[in-house]
Order: sequence, then C-alpha cells, then structure tokens
Amino acid sequence: MITDKQTDKIYFSEYLKDNKYTKDLGEIQNVLDLFNVDYDFLPKTKDIWARDYMPIQISQNDFVEYQYKPDYLQNKRDIKYQTNPTEVCKALNIQTRRTNLIIDGGNVIKSVNCVIVTDKALIENKELYPTEELFVSELKKVFKVKNVIIIPWDKQENFGHADGMIRFINDKTVLMNGYLEEDKSMQIMFDRLRVNNIEWKFLQYHVKEENKKNWAYINFLQLKDLILVPKLGIEEDEQALEQIRDYFSEFYQPDKILPVSVKTIIKGGGALNCISWNIKNPD
Repeated sequence: MITDKQTDKIYFSEYLKDNKYTKDLGEIQNVLDLFNVDYDFLPKTKDIWARDYMPIQISQNDFVEYQYKPDYLQNKRDIKYQTNPTEVCKALNIQTRRTNLIIDGGNVIKSVNCVIVTDKALIENKELYPTEELFVSELKKVFKVKNVIIIPWDKQENFGHADGMIRFINDKTVLMNGYLEEDKSMQIMFDRLRVNNIEWKFLQYHVKEENKKNWAYINFLQLKDLILVPKLGIEEDEQALEQIRDYFSEFYQPDKILPVSVKTIIKGGGALNCISWNIKNPD
C-alpha cells in the first residue's frame, strides 16, 4: 500500500480558495512552493474537506473508491455538502477500483501492510459484513494488506475518524494523542497494537491547562520529503512541533517539519490531513 511517506502530489478542495481561508491556505501554499511540492485543487467538491471521499491509493495506478455515505451528512441540512467522488475522479481522469465498503478516508490509517480503522467502520458495514471477521477479511482483500487493526471510536471525535487519534511513524510504531493513555475504554486499542507487534508513542504537553483543540496536531499532513504540522496559536504549538520533529527524525530533518496555520480551518472540525488528498503521482 502507498503510505504518506511515499506521496509527492497533494490535492485540496477548490472550496479552500474561499476568502475566509486566505490566511491558512496562504501559509500552506508558501511552504509547498518553497519546497517545490506539486499541488492542485479538486473540482466538483462541496466543502473544504478532501480526505474523506477521495480514493485510497494501493499502488501507483490502483485507487480504491469506496462508498462515501457519512452518517453526519445524512440529513436535510447537511446532505448538500456530500461530494460525489466518482464525479471528482472522472474530472481528474483517475480510474478507480470500486468496493461496496462504506468508509470515510479519514478513518483509514495505513502503513505498507497494515490498516487501522475505528470500530465505527464496523457499524457502518454491519449489513453487508455482520461480523468483525468478515469485515476484516474484506478490508484485507480490498486494500491488499496482511493486517487490519480495529480500534475503539474515540467519542471525543464526533466523526469516528482514526486520523484524529493515531498515525504511523514507521511500520512498527504509531504516534497518538496523549489523552488516550488514560482512557480506560482504549485498552483494547493497546491490546490490539501489542498483538500486532506495534509500539506506540504519545504527544504530551506540559501546560497548566490543555487546550481542547490540541487533538489537531496528530492530523498533520505527511509527504515524501515534508511534514506540515497544524499551528493553532496556543501554548501547545511549539511542544507539539518539537515532539513530531523528534519522533520523525529518522526520516526528516527539522527544517522539513514545519508549522502552518489552521486557525480558520479547525473551526470546521478538521485540520491538515482532513483538507488534503496526497498521492504518489501515477505513471
């Protein structure tokens, strides 16, 4: 499977060009331009997000298009924000391989041979795959991986996405938000990581009172030669940046892990991974 560390092209929703995101997008573009990163904007989108509906890249020319039917958009008020990924991919001339799995892209955390999803995905697919065994088997087949790890849905994260909880540092180590360490409901997550011989590290902050928005640092954007870390304008900013630089020092020099503002973007409930779709350029 193509990992974030292998990607060299980014797409953002065209909605991110709206005037209210000018400062945030400007900072992002300045860094990408500085490092000559290839980026573009997705047509036919309906909000600023990109990760959740765009295909999962398995190999350079193999893209899996899943069923994008998020429960949080299935109402009269919000259904207008549901982007049709088939239309977007057609406009980009990207050929996809379709699956009947119902997934949000933000709930797929991947390494070369492993996928992590929250158990919300089990709920969404229970009609077609009524048992965890059947669901896991289908995920392995569709994504062509050996291991699937299902972790509990962090109910502090309304959308049930794993990318607000956990990310791979390398194939054998994950990084996660520090508050999960004390959450007893997350014990099954640590058990399952341990069974799969995966170690874990935490983002932790030495502040008088933690800001509720500091979950967003784990939602960084990772590319082949660059990591962009959310900058929130709060006390934890510098501590998060230094920790991520330390944890990823095997692969990136400090000047390739940089902060960018998401002060306006985060008001919608997401950060850098949520607004982006990064891929390895197809042949």
